[in-house]
Amino acid sequence: MKRSERIIAFLKRKNIEISFQRYALDAVGAMALGLFASLLTGTIIKTLGEQLTTAFGPTAPYRLLIEAGTFAMAAAGPAMAISIGYALRAPRTVLFSLCAVGIAANTLGGAGGPLAVLIVTLFATEAGKIVAGETRIDILVTPTVTVLTGALLSLWWAPGIGAAANGFGRAVMWATTQQPFLMGIIVSVLMGVALTLPISSAAICAALGLTGLAGGAAVAGCCAQMVGFAVLSFRENRWSGIVSQGIGTSMLQMKNILRNPRIWIPPTLVSAITGPIATCVFRLEMNGAPISSGMGTCGFVGPIGVITGWFAPVEQAVAAGATILRPTGTDWFGLFCICILLPAILTPLIGQIFRKRGWIGPDDLTLNAL
Repeated sequence: MKRSERIIAFLKRKNIEISFQRYALDAVGAMALGLFASLLTGTIIKTLGEQLTTAFGPTAPYRLLIEAGTFAMAAAGPAMAISIGYALRAPRTVLFSLCAVGIAANTLGGAGGPLAVLIVTLFATEAGKIVAGETRIDILVTPTVTVLTGALLSLWWAPGIGAAANGFGRAVMWATTQQPFLMGIIVSVLMGVALTLPISSAAICAALGLTGLAGGAAVAGCCAQMVGFAVLSFRENRWSGIVSQGIGTSMLQMKNILRNPRIWIPPTLVSAITGPIATCVFRLEMNGAPISSGMGTCGFVGPIGVITGWFAPVEQAVAAGATILRPTGTDWFGLFCICILLPAILTPLIGQIFRKRGWIGPDDLTLNAL
């Protein structure tokens, strides 16, 4: 057997698949779930506790919410790393060892912690998988290799990765402040498209630390896709489609998009409209957890993130100049218009033009699973 064939056979035996699907799609999507289950959920719970404490006083149930949320937020690094390892199909000894890797990469990566966790965990997981089950003292060897690989790479790479991600995110936010109309369109369209694609817009926003006006534009684009597709396909999917796409994910339409890419045009055009309205008219800012910028109306996380950012801006937003906001009626109306009203009105109007021209057929938007 040739050397190349032996290597291929070894990688197959170790379930190491070097592919875009596994590293860019599966791993990133899983990382977003880890972020959602820790940082995002913790932020919502903690903010709820803080608002209840402000309104009714520091009683035990409200303090519990604050403490529980704080604990969940602190678990972001391990949650992301384990989620990534799970997507890479790591054996148990590797998977559990990734807790330490996640803590190291997320801590040393700073504002770019999620991106550092992703890159470092990919290497640490595959290194652990290579040695897993190869010795009689596997219980010692595999965790040691996994943890040391992750720790060394975190010390070596994470600060630079964090600085680069933070710098790029700040550049996007600065550009949005300087050119809110143009950047409102660009950020809204790109993040909305990323949300519908089988990649994670939430993980992208988290890795870049996207807050402020740029975060608001991202929220607009993501909501345009989810609410847009939900309402556009109402005649085909009825109320189950409203729930599954409007509160779940517009990614459900990907198979239909591949069959007829024209169905993607109406919600994408709407994102190009609502993005600059968010940045120029309502000055909508996302100063909650950056991951919320890429969630849209999934579980209403995007709007909730904007609201929590009003009352308790996160560290990244404060560093960029955000302060506590006492929202006015205009702020609430703007949030409702950008996230719900405009996508629900504009998308089916544009879609009706497409239907009359025959660009969207009777079954082009049907979700077969519903």
